[in-house]
Amino acid sequence: MNPTSARPSVIVVGAGFSGLVAARELEAAGVDVRIYEARDRIGGRAWTDERLGGHALEMGATWVHWMQPFVWTEITRYGQQIHPSPDIEEAYWVSEGAVRRGTEHELDEKLARLQEVIFEGSRELFPYPHDPLFVLESEDTDPDLRERFLAADKGSVLDCLRTGGFSQEEIDLADSYWSAGYQGSTATASPLMAKHWASLSDHRSSLMDEQTLRFKLTRGMRGLYEAIAADLRCPIALATPVRSVDHDESGARVVLATGEEIEADAVIVTAPIGALGNIEFTPPLSDLQREVVAEGTNSVGFKIWIKVAGRHSVIAGAPGDNPISLLRSEYFLEEEDATILVGFGSDHTRIDLEDIGSAQRAVDVWDAGLSVIDCGGHDWVADPWSGQTWATVRSGRFVDGWSHFNQTTTRLHLAGADFAQGWNGVVVDGAIESGITTARKVIADLR
Repeated sequence: MNPTSARPSVIVVGAGFSGLVAARELEAAGVDVRIYEARDRIGGRAWTDERLGGHALEMGATWVHWMQPFVWTEITRYGQQIHPSPDIEEAYWVSEGAVRRGTEHELDEKLARLQEVIFEGSRELFPYPHDPLFVLESEDTDPDLRERFLAADKGSVLDCLRTGGFSQEEIDLADSYWSAGYQGSTATASPLMAKHWASLSDHRSSLMDEQTLRFKLTRGMRGLYEAIAADLRCPIALATPVRSVDHDESGARVVLATGEEIEADAVIVTAPIGALGNIEFTPPLSDLQREVVAEGTNSVGFKIWIKVAGRHSVIAGAPGDNPISLLRSEYFLEEEDATILVGFGSDHTRIDLEDIGSAQRAVDVWDAGLSVIDCGGHDWVADPWSGQTWATVRSGRFVDGWSHFNQTTTRLHLAGADFAQGWNGVVVDGAIESGITTARKVIADLR
């Protein structure tokens, strides 16, 4: 494989944030780029769509923050604006079948005490949050610290609470939070990921909540990914899945689902871990990479939008064995006398995202007088082009998983939020970071 064009050429598989930003970076360096996207739209797991009566809602990624350096650069570059999610008046949380009530401040105070224990050691384990494996890779690391880092990747994120004299109510409260955060069972969730999130948030639970649940783009994610795409000169072929990728030290050949073959000097595949099984790689991915793909991430949950009658300013939590683990009000529709809430759960099979009855049964656990009149969402786990929601890390895989996808000896490169160094998996910031850094590796290699 040795393309003959005068200018170097790169194929980008996927038109999410990572693929779009990588293409822009490559074009700025004089590289010919072609993008092939399996879906009939751009954006990837960020998708602003009209739902619940024509309201612009985020089916995937939602929140941004000025302390997320890569996405904030793009927000500034394209003149986007942000606005906060609303303050909350009432809080509900469930433990052992009983509903507790209070204010959001009271709920935050209870959680903060738990998060301190879950975050314990984050400063030592992650001295450089955007170099998350520094402790393992530095020759100067104390052997005891290295062992503690490895040990912190084992077990469950809630293990530290079960031996610390905490009540079942407190453990259930933490389970509610992290079942939503990990988008899967807390029993299989690596404790290191929570500590890494803490390090990216100055080791403060309040800042972590602000970064991941507070500020939204006024024009939605669509306003940002469409602005990036508008800066590209290259074609973006939609509804064009890639079937296989052949790659070696001199180039790459991509075969589309249509049978068409395209050669280039390199290829960047931005499919998430949950969708990499759709592509046949020759030579195949490494044994460890294929093991991670076969196992999947911890992200088997869902996000749902629910419209209820009347005005309800609520935040609610329930342990992961309930359909919805975290629910909060996002939009007050005065003209409709209704409220739109967003919910997250740890198991996408526990709810029908489009069924009002299913949503009603899920919210009834809080006995908060919520009457569902509409609901909707997108099942990212069942979607073959994602196979997961945002990528969260299984026990043992923070150390021995995602980082291996950043290694290559050929002209095949993998990029995306799943493989980011900073906000790994969870927010758009990580996708943009990975798109930029991967594109720069390709540019250096081609030179």
